[in-house]
Amino acid sequence: MTDSDTITGLLVTALETTWAAIRSHHHDVPEVVLTVGSGSLGSDLTLGHFAPNRWVRGEYELHELFIGGEGLQRGAVGVLGTLLHEASHGVAVTRGIKDTSRQGRWHNERFRALGQELGLTLEHHDKIGWSITTVPDQTRDLYRDELEELVFALVAYRRREPGRCGGRKSNNNGVSAECDCGRKIRVSRSVYDAGPIYCGVCDTPFSAADRLR
Repeated sequence: MTDSDTITGLLVTALETTWAAIRSHHHDVPEVVLTVGSGSLGSDLTLGHFAPNRWVRGEYELHELFIGGEGLQRGAVGVLGTLLHEASHGVAVTRGIKDTSRQGRWHNERFRALGQELGLTLEHHDKIGWSITTVPDQTRDLYRDELEELVFALVAYRRREPGRCGGRKSNNNGVSAECDCGRKIRVSRSVYDAGPIYCGVCDTPFSAADRLR
């Protein structure tokens, strides 16, 4: 078995190949240093983020692309959506566009325009703006080869970090989750982690502020 055949090797290669394909279609998407790790260290689940100028290579600064291991469970199309979402933030940095506010949580109309330019469908959320990301059929067709590689590479995903305080689980108050239409529920951490809970009104899963940045 070669290094490229390991779980890490397959994953990183597929993510970097997909990012390179995005850059080939959209020249303002910048070069990045790819990192993969836990997106659930805090109360939220971070699927990905784009962080400008976090790495140094000689005299040059490079941007960081982070992919949360927990989000890999969503499959190839979901991961492609994360990459295109973060690539949209990258284009904003390249062009000097302020696409977010509130410490990067609120995605404004400028971000929506960039996301659409990169082939995403974006819906509005009351708390995070134009950040609900889906990949339409036309974009899936454009990245057909990369999706096939991602399907082959996504053989594992990371579990959420358990809520802990002083070595003990701190889930006595449960998890507060919200669906796309704004309804809220509170359930135990074990129930929430067992699988998606869907709203009977809007048919979307209740989410504990899972976010892309």
